[in-house]
Amino acid sequence: MPIPFRDADEVEALGAAGYLKIDASQDNRVFRGALFLVNARGEPIEFTYNEVKIPSTFLWRQEDIRRHAARNLTTSLLAICRKVPQFIICLAEEVDHQLFCNEIHLSIPVGRIASPLKSTPHSELEVQADIEDPQLLHLFWFPGRPADESTENRLLNKLVTHGLLLEPFDRALVGLREAYPDQVERDH
Repeated sequence: MPIPFRDADEVEALGAAGYLKIDASQDNRVFRGALFLVNARGEPIEFTYNEVKIPSTFLWRQEDIRRHAARNLTTSLLAICRKVPQFIICLAEEVDHQLFCNEIHLSIPVGRIASPLKSTPHSELEVQADIEDPQLLHLFWFPGRPADESTENRLLNKLVTHGLLLEPFDRALVGLREAYPDQVERDH
């Protein structure tokens, strides 16, 4: 007869956090993106990825190339992701505020993370929150910050407590480089 037990962690009830990672080649002609879903323990749940190639960069205004690639990558990743996360986190240096404030509207919160040491453009539509992980970070939420007692906020707090607020971006990058090894050779 098995020993009765109860898992003290509420990992399943909290759902998944999504990490949107966008990586560009040195010449800004190839952009790779990943949507990496993890649970509150940081265990992988789903990894979707894709790439966008910009055929002729001389036709593009330089500031529009990244935004165009980020929009196309994000919409393709959202379309193939099978599980809906509680929220999506992305790096403000990779994802402009216009992507989720003006171009793609989601039914879940999106947080862009930025270091206070860097100047980060943001929208007045975003709600700023500060978080210690262990250094101070700014989180710019759209359409708003998760409520204090919400499942989303409890999941965010678990990730922060376990040092997992930024770490999944590293694993997502490793996953992209494994999925596109030929691109890594050309990028370096």
